Amino acid sequence: MERNRTPVVSGWFTGTEEDGDFRLLGTRCSACAAVFFPREDAYCRNPHCPGGGELAQTPLSPRGRVWSYTDGRYRPPAPYVSDPDAPWEPYTLIAVELEAEGMVVLGQGAPGVTVADLAVGMEVEVIGGVLNEDAGTVWTTWRFRPVEPAGVTA
Repeated sequence: MERNRTPVVSGWFTGTEEDGDFRLLGTRCSACAAVFFPREDAYCRNPHCPGGGELAQTPLSPRGRVWSYTDGRYRPPAPYVSDPDAPWEPYTLIAVELEAEGMVVLGQGAPGVTVADLAVGMEVEVIGGVLNEDAGTVWTTWRFRPVEPAGVTA
């Protein structure tokens, strides 16, 4: 049985990890050009906006620079979803300043990325990932991974 691939939050990203065109989706105000992520669909949150602008969906930069990072070494409490019988796996959290927007977005590191692999200012890219799976659904999300310097191959 094929499982349904479902975004953890609808409308926050597009593409898949397989198609190579994964992008976070924000909204841009037509009056002041402010960009928001998570997306804003009701009103412009910019306190300096002259007002009246329409909010349009916009794909965000696929790359940015590490602004900060840390690791999660404990199992978070509910409503976080995790199998209490499975061993806890630490994960890496990365705050990334997106290239064009200059905004900071938080996300988990891709599988295998640890704090030892990161440095403030290094270039990373957003990719699709899996947050959780159950019998009928693969819950998808975004992750960040370092961009390899030119001439370096994995």
